[in-house]
Amino acid sequence: MRDRVDALMETRQAANWTDREFLAARFDAGLAWVHYPEGSGGLNLSPDLQPLVEQLLIEAGAPVAAVTRNYIGLGMAAPTLLRHATTKQRERWLKPLWTGEEVWCQLFSEPGAGSDLANVGASARRDGTDWVVNGQKVWTSLAHLSRWALLVARTDPQQPKHRGLTYFVCDMEAPGVDVRPLRQATGEAEFNEVFLTDVRVPDANRLDEVGQGWAVTQTTLMSERVAIGGAVAPREAGVIQPLVKAWRADRAVRERGSLDDLMRLWVDAEALRITSARLSEQVAAGGPGPEGSGVKLAYSRLAQEAGSMLLDLLGPEALRYDNWELRRPDPAETENRVPGFGYVRTRAYSIEGGTSEIMRTIISERVLKMPAEPGADRNTPWKDLPR
Repeated sequence: MRDRVDALMETRQAANWTDREFLAARFDAGLAWVHYPEGSGGLNLSPDLQPLVEQLLIEAGAPVAAVTRNYIGLGMAAPTLLRHATTKQRERWLKPLWTGEEVWCQLFSEPGAGSDLANVGASARRDGTDWVVNGQKVWTSLAHLSRWALLVARTDPQQPKHRGLTYFVCDMEAPGVDVRPLRQATGEAEFNEVFLTDVRVPDANRLDEVGQGWAVTQTTLMSERVAIGGAVAPREAGVIQPLVKAWRADRAVRERGSLDDLMRLWVDAEALRITSARLSEQVAAGGPGPEGSGVKLAYSRLAQEAGSMLLDLLGPEALRYDNWELRRPDPAETENRVPGFGYVRTRAYSIEGGTSEIMRTIISERVLKMPAEPGADRNTPWKDLPR
């Protein structure tokens, strides 16, 4: 690995690549995801080698992938494409996804199907070599920046809700795609609602078989929960960092707080960090499992409690934020925000990526093997379900 990284860095210096050109070369060298197939950014090697690659590149001062702007693409679309896309599909989509040239979003939730995602009603009707899609999606992060979307739609309303779904990749620039902002409590509109009116999606953009959309969706959802809660950060980084930094920097802040409360959150953050590292190895080895719901649930709670404690410690100073106007943020553009902004934003953590209530249900049924909740609608044709 060291020889491969050294050769890549030497070529970068000689060619004077831009960051995007370097990322493209890294993909071609198989160093994007070493456990992916050759030609798809990998080398068919053990995922255990990926941390070594990352460390060598960091030491060499290499630019990293544009995670902040394409986190849905890297954290959710790429694992889904790896498991369910054809070789031709991976060749088309993975490289520009990796370099950040093409941003991705998810067209999943609907106004009438949020926590019950299998109940989506957006329809896809076969028309020759295309599918014609109609419906409305909601809470679509980054839709206003995206070129491609992961789309789950109903192709057979005669089947029960889990069995009548098919999974597609939708071109967000196609005629009939209408993206509208949804303003949040922070003033930002990173979320959107998306209206699909007679949008034509080629059958070549379908992932897996017709009617197998729920299985593909599970891959995306599990990857999403790992991406939200399972990112491995250094000790005292991530959601605990502002709190610890404020505590150490100001004696007056310490006098207003409880060391016991701080240490409880610090221990929780450390436990989450270690668990996330173990889960990341599991994901790289064989794909995400239901355990991702556990780290997502723990992350949501930790972020909210740490944000709340920081707000209490800083008092009025934490509330100095004067821009509540509607605006469309770009994750690649960072700005200094007061803790009050972060506190308000963390309220969404227990909803996005699956509500905390749904996470607890998944943990109880699929991790702890407790009896499942009764599902009277599991075998009822979707068209006959009350709505």
